Amino acid sequence: MSKDICTEYLEGLVRDAHALAAEDPELWGKPADYIPELAHIDPAQLAISVALADGRVLSAGDYKTGFSIQSISKVFTLSIALGRIGDSLWNRVAREPSGNPFDSILKLEQEKGKPRNPFINAGAIVTTDALLSGHAPKEALSEIIQFVRAAAEDDDIHINARVAQSEKATGYRNLALAHYLRSYDNLVNEPDYTLGVYYHQCAIEMTTVQLAKAGRYLASLPDAPKLIAPAKVRSLNALMMTCGQYDGSGEFAFRVGLPSKSGVGGGLLIIAPRRGSIAIWSPGLNEKGNSKMGTYIAERMSRELDWGVF
Repeated sequence: MSKDICTEYLEGLVRDAHALAAEDPELWGKPADYIPELAHIDPAQLAISVALADGRVLSAGDYKTGFSIQSISKVFTLSIALGRIGDSLWNRVAREPSGNPFDSILKLEQEKGKPRNPFINAGAIVTTDALLSGHAPKEALSEIIQFVRAAAEDDDIHINARVAQSEKATGYRNLALAHYLRSYDNLVNEPDYTLGVYYHQCAIEMTTVQLAKAGRYLASLPDAPKLIAPAKVRSLNALMMTCGQYDGSGEFAFRVGLPSKSGVGGGLLIIAPRRGSIAIWSPGLNEKGNSKMGTYIAERMSRELDWGVF
């Protein structure tokens, strides 16, 4: 039976999550310890914000706390790329689930330098490279951050330089992926240039309120800024459904039934078309690199609100 969505409902979800984790602290998961700036974050945090079709934004938990959106940024860079260069991007990046970890080089080698989809690291690096072509790195970064601010209608969104530097200092696998892409002529710019932009876009810091509002254009909400064509919105939602949770995308689609994109900072952007844009943050991750408590909350919300698309 579906429930009405209100602030009290979201607050109840947060209370229930903390009560469950008090019995079993492992339900919080573990932060991404391979990025030093994220490793020390307290996993026992949870924030939920929902931007609704009627213009309200409801929130509960730690929703005033900013966090690194990490791979959720790939949705925004892909939006810009599809708006600027259109379907020619698909000559460089495929649209299939990977079935491998997000930083794996295996499929990239097997498929001759064409990444499986734009949400794994190799695919996102190619998308960033496409945005960088003909632009200085600072110009490309400015375009990305301005797009995110326009989507959220909030100029108080910035890049956390410490997180970006932390990723650069430990990003050996991404460097390997970039060089491998270059070896197949699927990287136009120097790897260091493209990765510099990539690390900084992943280090964009937002609250769940800002992220939920930024996702309104993907949910086709009435008050959403008109940033890309409706056909591109449909394409993005399809990719989020099939590829947005790395090699856990099928399980997430089965359990939640909504398009979404995760980030190893613990964020989830979940789209309920024409109903709402949901942002959840809990920094502890599961074995697939997705927010552990966030996934539980997303499944519960989809079931209780009857928002799943199936």
